[in-house]
Amino acid sequence: MIRGPGDPVVPQARVRTGLDCLVDQGFAPLRGLRVGLVTHPAAVDSRLRHIHERLAAAPGVHLAALFGPEHGWMGEEQDLIGVAGGTEADSGLRIYSLYGNSFDSLTPSEEQLRGLDALVIDLQDVGSRYYTFQATMLLCLEAAARQGLRVFVLDRPNPLGGEKVEGPLLQRGYESFVGIHPIVTRHGMTIGELARLYRAERHLRVELMVVPCEGWQRGWDFEQTGLPWVLPSPNMPTLETAFVYPGQCLLEGTNLSEGRGTTRPFELCGAPWIDARKLCQHLQEEGCPGVVFRPAWFRPTFHKFAGQTCAGVQLHVTDRQAFQPVRTGLAVLAALREQSGGAFAWRQETYEFVSDRPAIDLLFGSDRERRALEAGVPAVDICRIWEAEEDAFRQRRQPYLMY
Repeated sequence: MIRGPGDPVVPQARVRTGLDCLVDQGFAPLRGLRVGLVTHPAAVDSRLRHIHERLAAAPGVHLAALFGPEHGWMGEEQDLIGVAGGTEADSGLRIYSLYGNSFDSLTPSEEQLRGLDALVIDLQDVGSRYYTFQATMLLCLEAAARQGLRVFVLDRPNPLGGEKVEGPLLQRGYESFVGIHPIVTRHGMTIGELARLYRAERHLRVELMVVPCEGWQRGWDFEQTGLPWVLPSPNMPTLETAFVYPGQCLLEGTNLSEGRGTTRPFELCGAPWIDARKLCQHLQEEGCPGVVFRPAWFRPTFHKFAGQTCAGVQLHVTDRQAFQPVRTGLAVLAALREQSGGAFAWRQETYEFVSDRPAIDLLFGSDRERRALEAGVPAVDICRIWEAEEDAFRQRRQPYLMY
């Protein structure tokens, strides 16, 4: 066990995060620098101490500004556009929101970066292109390049492991905050590896230092690291949620519930008009590997269908190695659409600051999957086109892998 004075007791970790390694170095790379910190509540060390606490006490480091991504510095905000900034209670430091009311608010401004020498980015990603923390990192890299700031990315394990690559590649013209660079849906990279890829492929002239993890193996999921799980956003409560998210997040592009407002977001899905048993039987016959579907009924407390009883399914992942979340999510989406009849609709309102394209196209990264579903193409045939894109991305990412 690991225990320090006043620390909680947590299991012995097999992996040391970038933050743990920077602590071991006495924060030497940051000494003498005025630092802006981009982070959220999941940025803890192996004893559950937050990076803000560690940096504020680090000798010779001047922590000068705080930046909060989507869901806010404290991680309390739901999926609503317009997270406010504020002041950190203990230090009195200004907190700048990187998720305001416009696309421009996603990037640190010149004024917010003035007087800083470096940005420190410590964000727990969950291995999916839609999850916006790695997009925030890219926008920070670009802003730092313009202002001549150094960037330190403290690496963390990919909770889904680093071997599996799955899903369509983002196509030109469909860029958004949920698809900021042409990568596949499940990228199988750490946030530090993505920083290296983004700097190279965006041709950014920025001094980047990735502080790597120690002991992580690409075949490990998060449980195998021995690190404590801290939910990185309000609807990512468990590792089980993270495993289904790369596919189930597609339901955000529809009028169906993806389980927000329940204690099992993304594992549960459905709508008031769904026949749960019929849907479950349909999906079991699809033969999706590594997952079992269970008929389920739920009543969201907020978000879609708040206060209404929904019927659908819960996904139970039985074999993480065999499970294909993006292909499974496509199968779930196709089955729900088929059963919904005229009640089904694609989400049309503004999604992640984009109003001229359907949300589902932004999530898939093009309109071809939506058009194929509308034409009645079976899910198993739709995803065959992904195979070449997955193979190409595996080759593209290879120079930037660190483990």
